[in-house]
Amino acid sequence: MYSAIIKRIAIRNFQRVNAGDYEAVLAGCTPDIHHRFGGHHTIGGERHDIDALRAWFQRLGRVAPDLTLTIRDIWVKGGPWNTHIIIRWDNAETLPDGSRFVNHGVHVVQMKWGKVVDIDANEDSQAVAESMPIRAAHGIDEALAAPIES
Repeated sequence: MYSAIIKRIAIRNFQRVNAGDYEAVLAGCTPDIHHRFGGHHTIGGERHDIDALRAWFQRLGRVAPDLTLTIRDIWVKGGPWNTHIIIRWDNAETLPDGSRFVNHGVHVVQMKWGKVVDIDANEDSQAVAESMPIRAAHGIDEALAAPIES
């Protein structure tokens, strides 16, 4: 039963990210959330608090407004005191030049007592990095900004 509830929460949070409803996702996180998104590019790096993660989500919405994450699999392990969720996903979006961008990855999420304490996002970071100059060439200057890290 607990595993099914956590799976529904993960699905709902991915839907919220697709819709740009980042505040709803952040409401389920601890103030000292740790977030890592692989790669050396504008959305790469590590954050260690909710304010930095909020700024990261806002940037994600600006640089990838057509982001569409599709969950492929979810695994849940542990109890409410220490839950690990593994989410395998695909991403497809249209870049500003009209080309298709596809990626896939895995999030490893840790929750404690109903709150997310750690998000480790692993994807094809090279593909993400290579998409940023295309985004910047079409007016999304922030696509080449330094990562938001705290």
